[in-house]
Amino acid sequence: MVAVRESLPWSLAGLVAGLIAFVALVPVNHPFFASLLQRISLAELPAFGVMALALLVILAYRLALHLRLSRAIVVSGAACAFALALPRPVTIADPLSYLHRVGESGLFLAIIVALTVAYACTILRRVMSSPLLADGTAACLVILASLALFVMHFSLGNELISALTPMGRLGDTYAALLIIVVVETLLWIVGIHGPATLAAIVTPMYLTLQLQNTTAFGHHTPLPHIVVVSLFLFVFPGGAGATLPLAALLALSKVERLRKIGRLTLVPAFFNINEPLVFGLPIVFNPFLAIPFVAVPIVLATVTYFAIAHGMVARPALYVPAAIPTFASTYLATLDVRAIALVLVNLAIATALYLPFVRAYERHEMTK
Repeated sequence: MVAVRESLPWSLAGLVAGLIAFVALVPVNHPFFASLLQRISLAELPAFGVMALALLVILAYRLALHLRLSRAIVVSGAACAFALALPRPVTIADPLSYLHRVGESGLFLAIIVALTVAYACTILRRVMSSPLLADGTAACLVILASLALFVMHFSLGNELISALTPMGRLGDTYAALLIIVVVETLLWIVGIHGPATLAAIVTPMYLTLQLQNTTAFGHHTPLPHIVVVSLFLFVFPGGAGATLPLAALLALSKVERLRKIGRLTLVPAFFNINEPLVFGLPIVFNPFLAIPFVAVPIVLATVTYFAIAHGMVARPALYVPAAIPTFASTYLATLDVRAIALVLVNLAIATALYLPFVRAYERHEMTK
């Protein structure tokens, strides 16, 4: 899991590169800037296909480093097995459309293939005297198994798409919102970048729903959806886990280490950047903070959903990047000043829920 945690942030470079390239290449018959949101939504999945390829190589390399395996063998073996496991049919004539399909399951597929090759190598190293021969044999066995599945017309990529699609199909519901929040925060707890992992599945759908809200707003008709991309601005102030209040509480801690971390991570938290807090404190595998990290967003998601569903705050009409501070981004997304009041309520709730767990963690730190 350490290798997965280290690899995902680096693989985001593939996502950025893909987005930059595909935003200009997607077939949209409108002026570039006028159709920018539509272009982003169409470019998102192909870009995640590129990210999956980057993740495969980086993760296989990091696993080989951590486990002291042959980097060349692990990376090449993972690449071959990944190619054989990709979604079918393969449409080389239309690479953008095919990368769109790869993006639906690519991140999960890359993780599964890289882990399989690496751990097959570690198993054979226990029974073979030559480490290099063991690595080569393990990689060949994984490739042969992938080839056998390929010949039998079985695609792990297709199976993953089938398994993951129901989450996206839940759509604009309270249940969908809770599932996404819970899965994302649980992934963070074990060191996996939750948004990056889930984005290939749910982001395209929720960007589409966001675009439908934007279109309705432009035509002065009722906004059809509640659960859209910008709704999560209310749920995750400070980033995944709603950690802005946590950073503020730590900044006032009596424990010097916690106080330093809180003060260092408070400013990034205002811009919804909390990787320094998640991995620096850490929250990952932290028994004291894991519960509120998952529970607080569930409560905020519930409060936010029903407040908007009952018309207390306008539905998010516009897409706003998460890097904009929460008070500004929620207002810009809804163009409703009541959104700021809802954020204040959510922050008060999150602070109250985090407080006892922070105090327990402080007592634990004092006993060290």
